Amino acid sequence: MLYTRSAGQTRDSIPELNAEEVLEIVRKHHPVARQTDLHIDQAKAELLVARGAFDPVISAYLSRKRFAGTNYYQQTSPQITIPTWFGIEIQSGLENLRGSRLDPTMTAGKSSYIGVTVPLAKDLLMDKRRAALKQARIFNTMAVTEQRAVVNNLLMDAMDAYWLWVRSYQIFKIVENTVLINQRRLDLVRQSFQNGETAAIDTVEALAQLQSFQYQQNERWLEFQNTGLELSAFLWTKDTEPYDLPVTVIPQGGWENEEAVKNFNTSLEELLSVANKSHPELQIYDFKLDALDIEKKLKFQMLLPKADFTYNHLSKDYGIVSSEYLTPFFDNNYRYGFKFALPLRLSEGRGEYRKAKIKIESTRLDLDQKRLSVQVKVKSYYNELTNLRNQIALQSNNYINYQRLVQAEEAKLESGESSLFLINTRENKALEAQQKLLELKTKYFKTIYALQWSAGLLAL
Repeated sequence: MLYTRSAGQTRDSIPELNAEEVLEIVRKHHPVARQTDLHIDQAKAELLVARGAFDPVISAYLSRKRFAGTNYYQQTSPQITIPTWFGIEIQSGLENLRGSRLDPTMTAGKSSYIGVTVPLAKDLLMDKRRAALKQARIFNTMAVTEQRAVVNNLLMDAMDAYWLWVRSYQIFKIVENTVLINQRRLDLVRQSFQNGETAAIDTVEALAQLQSFQYQQNERWLEFQNTGLELSAFLWTKDTEPYDLPVTVIPQGGWENEEAVKNFNTSLEELLSVANKSHPELQIYDFKLDALDIEKKLKFQMLLPKADFTYNHLSKDYGIVSSEYLTPFFDNNYRYGFKFALPLRLSEGRGEYRKAKIKIESTRLDLDQKRLSVQVKVKSYYNELTNLRNQIALQSNNYINYQRLVQAEEAKLESGESSLFLINTRENKALEAQQKLLELKTKYFKTIYALQWSAGLLAL
């Protein structure tokens, strides 16, 4: 089943569907909504990859040379390297070196060491590992926000289809009811003709009017079927199978008193404030700016010289922290190195840093444009909603007046002061007014959902 609801079997056991049920189905089962979950999982995987740059690394170097019966050297050097968040690397290892032709700078026999490598300029405040991890965390959070943005748009598309479906069904029911009225009217006119009370041409007039409405009924039924197909595109089962909405399913009765919309916020000031703070499409730009700011800090490091200092404390045998070899840092049993490099023109560094600043400026301009676009949409739908309220009130009175004209014309016909032609004319106008009123009402509800969508609230 597409959905299960105890109240789903209502009048005469006819299954009904309301707007909130459509939204729930789309949220849970639509492939696009599910695909966004995969994007979140992918962002989590990228975060795990970035964290891997801080994993301790165990390595080993094994080497041996023997030539013409002479054992030149045999070296075994296992090592563990531990990266830290502050750019400092801790390393510790063992060495076992034997042979008759050893490098005099190397220590024969068993030895061990523990030490650090410290960046003194470039990579001190930011390096690729820290930048990648920080950006991965941002993108992981941004993936959830992107999901909200995608689902927000998807739900609005579903509401467009739903309210078109509701409108086409309700108009079909209006025309269907009009057909029944005209069928009874034709029967009465025929009976009056047989009784000699009316002319034969009146039966032709009544039949022509009935056939006109029967034609409209067929047209409206086709429209209801086609809008049902468009709505079906958003309806999927829990097994991710497309679901064809049967024509036996109809909009829920009392749709004009949709309960869900009563809880929607329709205050312009509040909607603008909420949209500015939490609209997913605006938040995405905030995340992008945060990631670009990290990239700018990383590119700034390219303007600094590469100056790394490495210090290792040395011990005989494998007693890395043996008290026998503990001495002040630069007194005995140590090895250190200092590496310095600086491009003379810093062309690459200046270019990369400038590009990073341009990206930030461009993204900020995009954010300003998107913020304005969101505000315009919110205001536009709010104005439309306000106008629709007034239009519905006017059209309701217009429809009531046309109904009165039809009733008055029927009363005049009974007293012989009118004609069937005038009644049909009045009835056509009343039908047009009723259909127009229905279109305004369905558009009103769709606009309420569009107002929530424009503020980024539909996916919440």
